[in-house]
Amino acid sequence: MSVLYLIIGAAGLGAASYLFIRNRQLVSKLRRAELLFDLSTKVHSSLHKPELLGTVNEAAKQLIFADEAAVALACDEDIQGSETSETALLDSSVSFKDDKVIVPMIARGRKVGVLEATTKSGGTPFREADLETLTKFAGPLALALDNARLYEALEVSVGELQYATALKDRLENELQIAGSIQLSFLPTTMPSANEPFDVCALLKSAKEVGGDFYNFFKIDENHLFFTLGDVSDKGIPAALFMAMTLSLIKGKMNSNLTPGELLEKVNDELCTDNAQLFATIVCGVLNIITGEVVLSDGGHCTPYIVKEDGTVIPIKLPKGIPLGSFPEFTYRDQTIALDRGDRFVLYTDGITEAENALQEQYSTNRLQQFLSQTSGYSSAEIIDALLMDVFMFADGAPQSDDIAVLCLMRR
Repeated sequence: MSVLYLIIGAAGLGAASYLFIRNRQLVSKLRRAELLFDLSTKVHSSLHKPELLGTVNEAAKQLIFADEAAVALACDEDIQGSETSETALLDSSVSFKDDKVIVPMIARGRKVGVLEATTKSGGTPFREADLETLTKFAGPLALALDNARLYEALEVSVGELQYATALKDRLENELQIAGSIQLSFLPTTMPSANEPFDVCALLKSAKEVGGDFYNFFKIDENHLFFTLGDVSDKGIPAALFMAMTLSLIKGKMNSNLTPGELLEKVNDELCTDNAQLFATIVCGVLNIITGEVVLSDGGHCTPYIVKEDGTVIPIKLPKGIPLGSFPEFTYRDQTIALDRGDRFVLYTDGITEAENALQEQYSTNRLQQFLSQTSGYSSAEIIDALLMDVFMFADGAPQSDDIAVLCLMRR
């Protein structure tokens, strides 16, 4: 009977020991699982790569009691912890030795790097459980590092967008200033209703600034100078060339020069500056008393006279070259007569080449037909009605070129 009790007692003691060891293992696994969860949560709480890499050594020590840990990132120079070769690490897959554990870090189907732990505390060898634990940690770490990479890329994109937006705002502000400066070169007031002539002009740029231009001013009590032109480019370069051209015209024109002589002087100056732009132009001088008009052309569109009865007459001027093409060109003058009630119309090709959605052009035929219907219109009324006719023809198609119109009527 005593032997039986001894056997039963021994069996009970063995079961208790087994249960104790088993409970210790379960508690250890539970603690490791809780630690793994806490560390995984910690890495996912950051979007900054240096901070994430800083958790690697801490995680390796707490999870598998490793003295050192290293991370090598694909397409990156960052190695945290040890001096292990980046190339060697990246070329590695799962590696398990007594003194080293290497596991890949995979995120979204892409290998973002590898995680290595070396030298376990106390000199004990690594076990399969250490490999399993480190592999479980490598997953959330890889995802967090990949998120950090995406966040860095997003920050760069946002920074570039902010820079581009600031640059755009600055450019728009500068263009507005440039547009104001450009308009300052144009006449700001129309002549008095008591003058024996009626002149009006309008400029509508396709962009904030453009290359079309016009001007008119009295040289003396009996002579009115007028001009209209079109620079070969658009935007700020064209606006600068336009400003230079108008400045030269106004600075050089006087009662002793004919329009052709003026164009020769301006052309030579522009060619000297080598601006690599050119401008077509027509300019003229009206004798206010007689109605005689002296004109000179620099490769511009054909002007028209609109008689009081609506008859439209094209004015075929001797063709000259655009200003700025090459120097020492002789521009010729031609004289015409304006009867009382006649209108002289100058325009740029932004009128005749305006397109609708079908890419049909407004054309000189439409322009002549329109002008024939303007009997009794003032200069301002002709220009307003012409722009309305062009925009109605375009029917919402965007304006592709600058538009300038000048109308001079002898009262």
